Amino acid sequence: MKKRFNPYSLPPWIRNFRAVLEQFILPLTIFQGIRTLFFPTSFDVLLLAILILLTLAFYFEWF
Repeated sequence: MKKRFNPYSLPPWIRNFRAVLEQFILPLTIFQGIRTLFFPTSFDVLLLAILILLTLAFYFEWF
C-alpha cells in the first residue's frame, strides 16, 4: 500500500517555499506561454513544458 504524503511533516521553511512557489508558478507559466508564442526557441518550449508540469503538480497536489 502506498504511503500518503503529509505536507506537515516537512520543515517549516520548505512549506513556506512551497506556498510562495505555488502562488508564482501560474503567472510565470502564462507569461512564458505568451513569450513562447512570439519568440519560440527550443529552450522556451522546454521551459514552458517544465512550468506546465509544475503547475499541474501543484493543482493536483502530486507533491
